[in-house]
Amino acid sequence: MAETPQKPVRFPPGDELSMEKRLLLAFGLMAAVLFVTQLFFQPPPPQKTIKPAERPQAARAAKPAPTQSAADGGTQASAQIMGDAPRRYTVDTEVYRIVFSNRGGVVESWQLKKYRDGKGKPLELVNTAAQGRVPSPFSLAYKEQKPSVDLNQALFATRLSTDGLQIDFEFASGTTRAKKTFRFLRDSYLSEISSEISEAGRRLSHYLLWRGGFGDSSVVSAAAAQHTVYFDATKNELVTNDAKAAKNGPVTASGAFHFAGIQDQYFAAVFLPLDETAVEVQTWQDVVPDAGEQKEQPHVGVAVRAGERNRFSLFTGPKDIDLLRRVNPKLASLVDFGWFGFLAKPLFLCLNWVHDHWVHNYGWAIVLVTVGINFLLLPLKLSSLRSMKKMQALQPEIQALNEKYKNISLRDPRKAQQNQELMELYKKHGVNPMGGCMPLLLQIPFFIAFYKVLSVAIELRGASWLWVTDLSQPETLPIRILPLAMILTQYVLQKMTPATGADPAQQRIMLLMPFLMGFMFYGVSSGLVLYWLTGNLVGIAQQWVMNRMAAAPSAVQTSKSPAATRGSRASRK
Repeated sequence: MAETPQKPVRFPPGDELSMEKRLLLAFGLMAAVLFVTQLFFQPPPPQKTIKPAERPQAARAAKPAPTQSAADGGTQASAQIMGDAPRRYTVDTEVYRIVFSNRGGVVESWQLKKYRDGKGKPLELVNTAAQGRVPSPFSLAYKEQKPSVDLNQALFATRLSTDGLQIDFEFASGTTRAKKTFRFLRDSYLSEISSEISEAGRRLSHYLLWRGGFGDSSVVSAAAAQHTVYFDATKNELVTNDAKAAKNGPVTASGAFHFAGIQDQYFAAVFLPLDETAVEVQTWQDVVPDAGEQKEQPHVGVAVRAGERNRFSLFTGPKDIDLLRRVNPKLASLVDFGWFGFLAKPLFLCLNWVHDHWVHNYGWAIVLVTVGINFLLLPLKLSSLRSMKKMQALQPEIQALNEKYKNISLRDPRKAQQNQELMELYKKHGVNPMGGCMPLLLQIPFFIAFYKVLSVAIELRGASWLWVTDLSQPETLPIRILPLAMILTQYVLQKMTPATGADPAQQRIMLLMPFLMGFMFYGVSSGLVLYWLTGNLVGIAQQWVMNRMAAAPSAVQTSKSPAATRGSRASRK
C-alpha cells in the first residue's frame, strides 16, 4: 500500500500570529519569568571576610552549647573539671582549724581550738595514725552503683570563698560528675555539708564516711569510748554501737532519724538531715592504731547518707548540754547519764551552781557538794549507830545461839531453825541486822552518779584542783596522792566504827576493805577519788561526835554505880 503524503497544517485565515505578536508574546513571557524569580528566590548574601582579630571569638562561638540533664536538673558540660595537682586548703574559724585535701575532697585534720588534748595541744578529732590505712573523713562509699572514676583518689577542682568560710570541690570527667560543699560559720560548731554524684546524668546514692576512730585519742583506752550513734524518732531513743558490733562487717540501720554520727566520751560529729527523707547509717570496724597508743585495736567508723543527694547540718564539737539544746533539743540526749540519771542530773546541776556562784572551781565544788550529801545522810547514820550499839549488846545471846547450833552444816534442817531463832531475837530487841550497812548502801547511788557526771560532763574535762590537772582523769603524779589518802582515811573510819560482830577474824577481814577499795580507786578519775576521800573525812568527824554522844550515858552510869552499890548495901544492913 502506497503511503499517503501528509498535508501541511495551515491556520485558518485571521488565526495565524504575526511576527510582531510573536515577539511581544516572547518578551511578555520573559518578563514574567524574571519577576517570579526575583520574588520567590532571594540571592545569597555576599560572603564576609573574617579579620584575624575576629577569629578567636568566632572559634569560641563554634563550641557546642551545654546540654541540659533531666536527671540532675543542671547543666552538664562536656569539658573536664579537675585539679591540676594535689593541694591542701585550710579553713580557720573561731572554733575550728580544718585541713582539706583536693584528692577526694576529704578532711585530713579537724582541730577544736578551744579544747586541748592530754599534751596541751589543740584537740585533734581525726585519728591521724589511721591515715592511709582507711578512707579519710568525708570520703565516699556507694549504696549500689559505683561511678566509673574512683572519686576518693580523684583530684577535685577547689574554690575557697572570699570570706574563707566555704569550700567547694568539683570534679567532672567523661560521664562522671561530683561535687561537695562545706559551709561554716565564724563562731559556731554547726556547719552545712552537701554532696552530689552522677554517672551519665543519673544520680548515685552514696555515703559520707568518718572511719578509723574519732575524738580525743590522747586519753587512756580512747577507742573504748568511741561509738556510732543515732536518734530514732519513732522509738524516741538514742541508739549507740561500738566497734565490736561490726566485727563481721558493717551494720546498717535506716529510718526516721533526727541525727546520726560518731562520738567519744566528750565530743561528737553528728549529721542532721536538712531534707525530709530517711537516713541510713552504717557502723564500721577498723583495726588501726591511734595517736595515743601504737598498738592496733578496733576503732569504730560511721557512714551516713540521706537519699540520692546528701544535705546535712553538721554538728562537730563538745557535748555541752546547753550548746546541744540550742542546736537541736534532741542532741542533748548525747549526754547520757545512764540508769542513775534521776540522781546524776540534779548532782550535775548542783555542781554547776556551786561552781558558778561560790567557788569557781570544780574540785572545791565536789568537796562542798559531798559535805552537803553527808549531812543529808546524817539522820540515817545516827540510826545506823543505834542499830550497831544494839547489835553489840546482843552479842552474848548471839554467841550462845551459835554455840547451841555449833558444827551444823548449811544443808542441815536445823540450820533454818537457827536462822529463825536469830530473827526472833532481832525482832524482840528491835534490831535491824542491815542497819549498820545502810549508810554505805546509800553512798553507792551517789558514787555511781558522780562517776557518770565525771564521765560525760564536758565541764569537768580538764578542770583542775590544787595539784590535780584534770579531775576527769587519774592523777599524773608518779605516786597518786588522792588514792593513798583515801586508803588511810577509810582505815581510820573503819577503826572508829563500832564492830557489830565479836569474831576477830571477821574484824580483820573488814580492815582489809580500805586496801581493796584503794586498789579499785587507783586508776579512776581524780574527781571520783576526791568525792570518796571527802566523804571519809566528813565521816570521821561525824563518827567522832557520835561516838562521844554514845559514850556519855555509859560514863554517867559508871560514875554513879559505886554510890548506888553503897546505898544498896546500907539498905540491906
